[in-house]
Amino acid sequence: MFLNDQETATDLLYYEAIAKTVVTLIRKTPDAPVTIGVHGDWGAGKSSVLKMLEGAFAEDDRVLCLWFNGWTFEGFEDAKTVVIETIVDELRRARPTSKKVADAAKKVLKRVDWLKLARKAGGFAFTAASGIPTFDQVKSLYDVATSFLAKPQDHVSIEDLKGVAEKAGEFLKEAPDESDNLPEHIHAFREEFKELLDAADIDQLVVIVDDLDRCLPKTAIATLEAIRLFLFVERTAFVIGADELMIEYAVREHFPDLPPSSGPVSYARNYLEKLIQVPFRIPALGVAETRVYVTLLLAENALGSKDPRFLNLLASAREDMRRPWKSRGLDRRTVEQAMAGKMPPDVDQALVISAHVTKILSEGTRGNPRQIKRFLNSMMLRHAIADERGFGADIQRPALAKIMLAERFYPDFYEQIARLAANHPDGQPEALRRFEEHVRAPAPEEDDDEKPAGKGGRKVARSAPAPLPAEAMEWEKNEWAKGWAVIDPPLTGVDLRPYVFVTRDKRSSLGGLAAASHLEGLVEKLMGPTMMVRGAVGEIAKLTGPEPEEVFEAIRGRILQDDNFAAKPKGADGLVRLVEAHPTLQRRLLEFIRELPVTKVGSWAASSWGACFTDTGIAAEYQATLRSWAEQTENSILQKAAQGISKLQRG
Repeated sequence: MFLNDQETATDLLYYEAIAKTVVTLIRKTPDAPVTIGVHGDWGAGKSSVLKMLEGAFAEDDRVLCLWFNGWTFEGFEDAKTVVIETIVDELRRARPTSKKVADAAKKVLKRVDWLKLARKAGGFAFTAASGIPTFDQVKSLYDVATSFLAKPQDHVSIEDLKGVAEKAGEFLKEAPDESDNLPEHIHAFREEFKELLDAADIDQLVVIVDDLDRCLPKTAIATLEAIRLFLFVERTAFVIGADELMIEYAVREHFPDLPPSSGPVSYARNYLEKLIQVPFRIPALGVAETRVYVTLLLAENALGSKDPRFLNLLASAREDMRRPWKSRGLDRRTVEQAMAGKMPPDVDQALVISAHVTKILSEGTRGNPRQIKRFLNSMMLRHAIADERGFGADIQRPALAKIMLAERFYPDFYEQIARLAANHPDGQPEALRRFEEHVRAPAPEEDDDEKPAGKGGRKVARSAPAPLPAEAMEWEKNEWAKGWAVIDPPLTGVDLRPYVFVTRDKRSSLGGLAAASHLEGLVEKLMGPTMMVRGAVGEIAKLTGPEPEEVFEAIRGRILQDDNFAAKPKGADGLVRLVEAHPTLQRRLLEFIRELPVTKVGSWAASSWGACFTDTGIAAEYQATLRSWAEQTENSILQKAAQGISKLQRG
């Protein structure tokens, strides 16, 4: 019933081709160091590709493949040294009986202690600009520490300083002739690391770095710089799974003084390209690929991943996806052949669902496999709940999928349908019936404005169609709603009340796809007072993938549902903080502002959004909205506030 949201053991998307290409590249460059980026949006399948890559080296004794998850070490004071220590420890564990490896590892770790020593007291920066601390810096640190011990201050821990002084003194004794030349320090570190690889007796070290785009900017940059500064030596390959746009964002945040661009390419992009030599981007799924993926997911769920019928279907799908531009998705004939002529009911329903929801699901999720999987998980979970409550027979999955498409991609439209269904005695809204009939009706012929001639040869004028209900007239203006209405199955004559019941999760303000407790908690904080909102800034910054949008929609829905806009509603400050941290939500915020009922809102609506709109185009649209408020006469309070803000901006 449940589709695992982790990296998959079954390659349903033929990503093996990407993994094999990366393996070939690594094997063909055994001597030169290389950094390879496996890029893709959140949920695109990066971790699955990296797992396949790891599996490809599993049987090769001459290649040591290590896994490093950057997110696991989020919050460590110095991510740079953590990266180095982790890799050295993994090398030592891979060769537990080798004294040569133990001795070489000890030598490298001693130099890492030196790095940590300088950070502890002096806060020295080990970046591409400043490198490793010099001998003079360490000597200065030693002098400072010992002087503090002579006359300790109230705010200094004697034990901490004693440890610092002892380590600094130990280093100075062991390395009295250490040069303070920065390039020589970096060279020495790399030489010691190469000695460790020689001791391990391997041809290549492959380090897989995953979840880097989930880290805060400081951690992401420190990890990449540790790789390039200290570990980038012969016979090493680093494969980094991350969304390149998130890494570019991390560069801009970590180096805020960078100029915006250098010619056609930004400095952030240039920096990223220096760190990652060979980028591979996982493409988003097209319509045909989405249809194949949905069919395979549901078929695997129904049959099991080891069932011969599913394996036959998977082989057919892989053959189809070799040339995705020619694919039309898995058709019924192909599936029937894989099922040996006997189609199981669940697989037959999988075909129906994939055929009906693919287009909108592909466009709405932008071809993102994880979001597609979450949609299907939510659908199956809701059907299971209906079964447990005893009304499973009242719900058909194709109709449920159609209702959920509206809920996920056009929530206002869904809310109207849900309200109309709840208020109809049979759960069959008249507005929806008329809308579907109107959209599905064939276009009239140009000369067919009169009925055929009756008796006497006279043509009879056709009666004009009855006007649509008010709700349907609004839907008719929206292309998404019209596209949704033509999807099979039609909902005319269907009692929608059981569907509304299972899709309206009363315990969650986040809807069907975001049943995540940490998001629920964050929404509550952002609906709270100003101090609580400020305290949630760290949590907001860690939101990834579709999470910012889901939180935004949850807050937006609660504000509009309260329908009280005279004073600033709870949640408005939360929206501001959310958009400031995730500028891609600026368009959403502008749409929300335009949704506010002009006759009901107070002066806060004109003055609450501050510097949220950094995109020049969206900022211009917001100014146009502000001007329209200043010119309207229905709400004098809002009018005066908008006029005052506009005047202040001109000044």
